[in-house]
Amino acid sequence: MDITYTPAAPARTTAPSSLAELTERTAGVVLVPGDEGYDAERSGFQTGRSHRPSVIVGAASAADVAEAVRHARAHGLPVSVQSTGHGLAAAADGGLLVSTRRMDEVRIDPEARTAWAGAGALWGKVIEAAAPYRLAPVNGSSPGVGVVGYTLGGGLGILGREFGYASDHVRTVELVTADGELRRVSQERDPDLFRALLGGGHGLGVVTGLEFGLVPVARLYGGQLVFGADLLDEALAAYLAWAEDLPDTLTSSVGLIVYPDLPVLPAHLRGRYLVQIRIAYTGTAEDGGRLVAPLRAVGPRVADTLREMPYSDAHTIHQDPAAPHAYDGDGVLLSGLDADALRTVAALGGPDAPMMCVVQLNHLGGALVSGGGSVGHRDARFLLRVLSPLDGTDVTAVRSRHAGMLAVVAPWAVGRSVNFLFGDHGDVTAEAYEEPLRTRLAAAKAAYDPENVFRV
Repeated sequence: MDITYTPAAPARTTAPSSLAELTERTAGVVLVPGDEGYDAERSGFQTGRSHRPSVIVGAASAADVAEAVRHARAHGLPVSVQSTGHGLAAAADGGLLVSTRRMDEVRIDPEARTAWAGAGALWGKVIEAAAPYRLAPVNGSSPGVGVVGYTLGGGLGILGREFGYASDHVRTVELVTADGELRRVSQERDPDLFRALLGGGHGLGVVTGLEFGLVPVARLYGGQLVFGADLLDEALAAYLAWAEDLPDTLTSSVGLIVYPDLPVLPAHLRGRYLVQIRIAYTGTAEDGGRLVAPLRAVGPRVADTLREMPYSDAHTIHQDPAAPHAYDGDGVLLSGLDADALRTVAALGGPDAPMMCVVQLNHLGGALVSGGGSVGHRDARFLLRVLSPLDGTDVTAVRSRHAGMLAVVAPWAVGRSVNFLFGDHGDVTAEAYEEPLRTRLAAAKAAYDPENVFRV
């Protein structure tokens, strides 16, 4: 059963008098094209595409979100939502955009080991708030990513093999559904909707906040082992063999990137094709050193940054870019992988590629395999991702190159991960969710948004 619904009628615009009423009832801001602040409000981390809504509600509270949804429904406007804009796929043209960036409250309950994060909160704020209590969230590699969007797609964290997906730790979801009602949903109060939201939550409402469990992690052993292109084949083969037998307390990934020859980069990186093996391990530094010894044995490293660090420095492991930019990306979940295929992917995305391709291979398994909610394909062993900046590069050419790279691993492909599809890739429901998840999600959509208000 398909989760996608076809709009019953074209979106309409809102009369000025109605906008005045909406503005009066809203504590945040209401903006239309031409207003000061409109462009800034609709912009996000993804600069390659932006929403172009007829109306923006910059919500300051859950009550503002409810007002926005009721207004949209009354005027036949589709609703889209944006916090940071990291995962922006299809850009809305017309309709009403709810911007949640102002709703960034974070509260920590150290005794219960839980956090509450508003719809606009970033992971960096949660990490900072939890650190004094020697606690940590199950966040991803970038502290600038929004808590809610990440979690609704499952949320693959830097310690995922030990603690599972971020959605596995959610206790309560506060959201506004298509009828304009504010609900607090939990396993006890509404188990069907709750499970649907955790991994399949995009398009079921506007989440205004989450309560989730924290884990007792204050430090870790982590960083990068970086090899040059002369050791690429050896490093990739060694990594795949090494990943066969690891404790769940160690989560890792491989990054492949051709650095541009720019003076702003360190001299040892400029113009080089590098293999970055990223490590995050909650055991001791001594044990971590023993575990990574087979990787160090590959040969001389361009860099070796493995060290013991406070959890608040975990973002330095992947060193994700912090500045907004334009990009397009795709990815596939895999049941396995061999070294020859990975080398072929590396060659297709390497120095001879017509555009910059950033490849990442995440090692899955461990606690990611079990759990509730609606995360698809939990039994996958790897996630292969490819991303390219769109700095004047034709997106069609980018998509063609990415498709060729992913075709190499087609024999192992089991599905897609909704959190790592950057750009409009159409309806990926059949690839993202196996049965009976698809049927359950379709039932939740039909029950809570039968008119497909949240169709962007």
